[in-house]
Amino acid sequence: MTERDHREKHMAVMTERWAAVLIRTGPNKEKKNIFWNMAGSFCYAFASMVLSFLVMRLAGEDDGGIFSFGYSTFGQQMFILAYFGMRPFQITDGGQEYRFGDYVHHRYVTCGVALAAGISYLLLSGYTARKAAVLFLLVCYKVADGFADVYESEFQRNGNLHLTGKSNTFRTILSVGTFLAALVGSGSLLAACGAAVGAQAAGILLFDVVILKRLEGVDYAWNKDRIGALTCETSLLFVSVFLDFYIFSAAKYAIDAYMNDAASGYFNIIFMPTSVINLAAGFVIRPVLTSLTDMWNEKRFGDFSKKLLGISRIIGALSILALVLAAGLGRPVLWVLEQILGSGYEGKLTGSHVPFILIVMGGACYGLLNLHYYALVIMRRQKAIFGIYLVLTGLAAVMAPVFVKRGGILGAAAVYLILMFVMAAGFVGWTWAGIANAGRSRRGR
Repeated sequence: MTERDHREKHMAVMTERWAAVLIRTGPNKEKKNIFWNMAGSFCYAFASMVLSFLVMRLAGEDDGGIFSFGYSTFGQQMFILAYFGMRPFQITDGGQEYRFGDYVHHRYVTCGVALAAGISYLLLSGYTARKAAVLFLLVCYKVADGFADVYESEFQRNGNLHLTGKSNTFRTILSVGTFLAALVGSGSLLAACGAAVGAQAAGILLFDVVILKRLEGVDYAWNKDRIGALTCETSLLFVSVFLDFYIFSAAKYAIDAYMNDAASGYFNIIFMPTSVINLAAGFVIRPVLTSLTDMWNEKRFGDFSKKLLGISRIIGALSILALVLAAGLGRPVLWVLEQILGSGYEGKLTGSHVPFILIVMGGACYGLLNLHYYALVIMRRQKAIFGIYLVLTGLAAVMAPVFVKRGGILGAAAVYLILMFVMAAGFVGWTWAGIANAGRSRRGR
């Protein structure tokens, strides 16, 4: 046996051991699924919340604003283009209508389109070369995140939600840790973003690609005709998710267009509670998607309604708690954040206490509409989803610039709340109307 053969054999053994460690669940797999789903969601949301703040502290308010816009707004928009709104469809494809090979090859295409779209936007944006370079690297980071999602979705469809959570947890720790170490070590935001992209790629290999190959029941075969069919079947879903994020971020886009980079950074800091609310909502939504899907497919509409109502009540209770905390503790918390940022930031956050409360209210609406969005996906009401998003996109495009020009950060928070409230009303109304119609149709047979 040659030295090369020895190295390959050693590498194969190490890979098997690595995969075995991650795949192992112990006697209670369901508890592991819940725990790691919560851990992954927490790490991802926590990173989204604190990174903008840390960059502002380490690199200054202008770089903090550039990073905030690139990471949580424009980069995330390109993530959605790469992701194509596919996770809800893939994880509820319990009948294996499409193989994993179909999904992953579809993702190759959407990731390429996302990169091309990001480059095109930056070339036409009029940004400085440095700002455009930072934003491009953040687009690469987020597109890689979108590619990882096809593996994480397959883990969940395969009955291994704990692997989804582990991937999310460890990839986030690896990439964010690398980013912060590079930022502190080099003092360069551009270098730190490049290091984060490399760490993200390594994380996908270690926690997704290698692991999925060790699972049974994953079909890597694919057919280009099925790629087209998959695109057609999910195109409305994708456009809807893409528009959803635009609506969600319309205020941020308006701030980037009509205010300075620092304003983007400050707005993203007071926007952090939405991540907390979405995180909490995700804890109760994701674990029940499979059971909700089974109830609907088995035409157990009464059980479906009870489960949906129960989850809505939990999200409502958490939202009320968040609002009470924001009203009572929001100003002291914002003051503490100012002290952490350092001298020169006095009054920059505490002066936005009212916008902070409005954003929490909007986040509560978004948590509720997210649940009913998944319900409509399970019910395969893509046209209804698309219709709601189309109307709200028009409202957002008209209202966000006007509110930001006239009211600054307060106007941005106000328009965010209005858009989330109207969208939540549309999703809730269409979901329960669909359940009522399904029940009547069944009784009429």
